[in-house]
Amino acid sequence: MSSLTLVQAINRGLAEAMRTDPDVVVLGEDVGTNGGVFRATEGLFKEFGAERVVDTPLSETGIIGSAIGLALYGLKPVAEIQFLDFIYPAFDQIVSEMAKMRYRSGGQFPCHVVVRTPYGGGIRGGIYHSQSTEAYFCHTAGLKVVVPSTPADAKGLLLTAIHDEDPVVFLEPKRIYRSVTGEVPDGDHRVPFGVARTVREGTDVSLFAYGAMVPAAEEAAAVLEKEGVSAELLDLRTLSPLDESAVIASVEKTGRAVIVHEAARFCGFGAELAALLAEKALYSLKAPVARVTGFDTPFPYALEQLYLPNTEKIVAAARAAVRAA
Repeated sequence: MSSLTLVQAINRGLAEAMRTDPDVVVLGEDVGTNGGVFRATEGLFKEFGAERVVDTPLSETGIIGSAIGLALYGLKPVAEIQFLDFIYPAFDQIVSEMAKMRYRSGGQFPCHVVVRTPYGGGIRGGIYHSQSTEAYFCHTAGLKVVVPSTPADAKGLLLTAIHDEDPVVFLEPKRIYRSVTGEVPDGDHRVPFGVARTVREGTDVSLFAYGAMVPAAEEAAAVLEKEGVSAELLDLRTLSPLDESAVIASVEKTGRAVIVHEAARFCGFGAELAALLAEKALYSLKAPVARVTGFDTPFPYALEQLYLPNTEKIVAAARAAVRAA
């Protein structure tokens, strides 16, 4: 076991995969000698060389298109897009080609592509470096969407993604790249997709979060505990596939749900969770499903902390849910 930050765990996972599987290659802007904008690929160029750690031109379409081509020839490319906000020039490659290649070929061409990209706010990045648009990709059949919140999960989910036969969009919460530290198993540590992590057990209200919102929800649960409210917290970890059974079971136990994400509210991922609970856990609900989210506006710079969900907002939503019953 090693004590690592989240970004160090991602680096360790990439190195582990590349050492054990010569088909794994890394490509993206500045991933080589510079080690990436957040240093997630630091040291890989020195160890594996320019043929396996490829500095690309500033072209997201070219990065993803090249990754798809490499995958069709049997390699396992891990493509880095510097910020999720920059991914949209490659959107057509991702949703029209990468996501559909395995289906349209009848399974003859599994598309082993992982697209790593930092997402979310909290670093004063402003409008073009702070977006959380995971719902776009969750809506696309053929893609798996993964969001770790701990160093152990960052490494374990990344290794699972690299060896998965389906393409994976791997969203990294840059806000907690270096503020979260934890023990990470050495070696080929893998975390399965579609399995939520129970951060803490509770009986009065269920909190659902992922990525950088998990630590905020943990703090909220601790505040609620002092007030006599027992909050259960589930870290979803993978949005697609979603651990539906864990979500439903939690609400069947507590009768209340508070969903937390920093993406905009309208058509955000929380809307899918709310619909799931309405369809399959309606009679267990003692209060309306609550959502604590960002606003339906572009991401602001000066008002970043007003925009982002925080401990106080989560606590207030949970209090209201408990009092409603």
